[in-house]
Amino acid sequence: MTQDQPGVSRRNFLATSAAAAAFAAAVGSRAHAQAVGELRIGLVGCGGRGNGSVTDALAAAEQVGMNAKVVALGDLFPERTQGAYDKFRELGDKQELTPERCFTGFDAYRNVIDSDANYILLATPPGFRPQHFEYAVHAGKHVFFEKPCAVDPVGVRRVLTSAEQATAQGLAVVAGTLYRHSGCYRETVQRIHDGAIGEITAGQIYYNTGPLWSRPRQAEWSDAEYQLRNWYYMTWLSGDFNVEQHVHNLDVMHWVMGGPPVKCMALGGRQVRTAPEFGHIYDHIMTDYEYANGVHIMSSCRQQANTTPNNSNHYIGTNGRSDPSRAIWGANEWAYDNPQPFEGYVLEHANALRSLLAGEPINEAHQQAESTMIGIMARMSAYTGKEVTWDFVMNESELDLWPEEWRGTEPNFGDMAEAEVAMPGRTPLI
Repeated sequence: MTQDQPGVSRRNFLATSAAAAAFAAAVGSRAHAQAVGELRIGLVGCGGRGNGSVTDALAAAEQVGMNAKVVALGDLFPERTQGAYDKFRELGDKQELTPERCFTGFDAYRNVIDSDANYILLATPPGFRPQHFEYAVHAGKHVFFEKPCAVDPVGVRRVLTSAEQATAQGLAVVAGTLYRHSGCYRETVQRIHDGAIGEITAGQIYYNTGPLWSRPRQAEWSDAEYQLRNWYYMTWLSGDFNVEQHVHNLDVMHWVMGGPPVKCMALGGRQVRTAPEFGHIYDHIMTDYEYANGVHIMSSCRQQANTTPNNSNHYIGTNGRSDPSRAIWGANEWAYDNPQPFEGYVLEHANALRSLLAGEPINEAHQQAESTMIGIMARMSAYTGKEVTWDFVMNESELDLWPEEWRGTEPNFGDMAEAEVAMPGRTPLI
């Protein structure tokens, strides 16, 4: 594999109200969007977040008054598909699942997308996201995809191309960067944009947490199966934790600042997660992002046990400061006081459905792609020890992390070399 090592590189409805008719008419007027009257959900990636997205989509459909059913499931591993099938079969008339509508293997995504599902939930490891999103758009399906949407610049650019095609086809695309759909964030960020803290002069964003799961290798697993089952720790599948997890806060930065940085400089490494089951990703990355107006935003990202957690965003302006999740301090002091619990997981789906009902389908793929790239450029900087510019990653970088063993052939459970841990000053910037 090359450098930080690969590159292939979360909708329709039967409502009993006038809204359903409006939805069908609106979608039917678009070029290739499917005009049907029932939300038929197809899930690609039957892990915890994938199964959760089905539950969220069903709750969203109920919230906006639409009938919805789960109709197809797919995952690389049979026990995952079977587990989701067993779970969702208990939904009664909210599902139409049969063994024939459940798929396993590397082509499971095609089978789900080619089914009569019209709302495709993409929740596999993100290394597969560009390929799966492209296929769903070509099939004219509305899409929810989990974050992040890619793991390398080549994959991000592929997503951006598909995003343009989705817009042309009138397809709704909603991403798993759920803070953009949460009331507390939406109201606070709007106040920031309206000038409540004045001109932003600096910021700090943190994703400092404890460790996640890992899956030590089993004797019966091939090289490829081990990496796929332990995907979080393989950069070609997860993008590293700075991309896979921290993308939520990077997306808030992108939102608050109104665009991407012009460049970044990062440092990082792995001090705690050094055992073989932790693959080759880092466990800490610190990044200085610089914007065109000279503003610097500091990003701290760490996953280490027995350390002080901090998952927050802070912006300092000429008239005050803000935590965009809840409050503003200074000349225009204000605090969000809605007692409702965090609702982003359901609202991201509900907002997509409402956009279709209004005949104006939302498409979050572009903003999600840029937020993903903001994380990727920091990882590339940390891995190589080099300053990385936005222009470089968007227009010049040829970094493509798809496994060499799969180039020119179908993915398979065969031999697969595991990437080395990146070394700043030695790992090239590609």
